[in-house]
Amino acid sequence: MSFDEEWAELRAAAAQRTAMRLNSAAAQGGGGGGTSDLVVNRDDLGRIGNDAYDLRTRLSKDGDHARTTTFDAAIALTNGEFASGSALLKVNDRWNTHVKTLLDACSQISNHLDYTKALHSKDDVRIGGEMTSISKLTEYLK
Repeated sequence: MSFDEEWAELRAAAAQRTAMRLNSAAAQGGGGGGTSDLVVNRDDLGRIGNDAYDLRTRLSKDGDHARTTTFDAAIALTNGEFASGSALLKVNDRWNTHVKTLLDACSQISNHLDYTKALHSKDDVRIGGEMTSISKLTEYLK
């Protein structure tokens, strides 16, 4: 096989892989062939949201476990003119910042999944209503 033939074959194969697909998805993606492209399993969303909520609850308690003790130790070391006092205070502040960031992230995950579930359910109802009116219209046009 010459270079030109091989190059043409590779270009054709690449064009097939990247061609626009209407009403289907790649077989390995689970869609196509008349099935839905978007599949959301509410049980999976619920478990992920619940895990994020549980993690946030545990983190808010366990992440704050040594905050007051560490702060008191940092102040005592600083008042005792130890250089490690200000360093420990920086560590304490940094830790609190990171814990708050993680708590916010867990809240966003949990809240977003709750919102997504509710929105998806509303979309299902709306689409079902639209499909019903289309099927009625189709009956009248026969």
